[in-house]
Amino acid sequence: MARPGHSWNRRPLEEDEDEEDPLDAMISRTGCVAQHWELQECMAARQDWRHCQAQVRAFGECMARRQ
Repeated sequence: MARPGHSWNRRPLEEDEDEEDPLDAMISRTGCVAQHWELQECMAARQDWRHCQAQVRAFGECMARRQ
């Protein structure tokens, strides 16, 4: 008898490390990866995006130029 619940299995961690994240790949193609990482680092350090407004603006402006 089948067990109740979902039927999917998570891939092992080592397989995940070999694949590039689709979001990272998309941002890399825009040329705004440096601004993205600055924003990510600020948010990791400050734990609140409101303290990272300069980085949010810089990333947004870069993305707008690439559109």
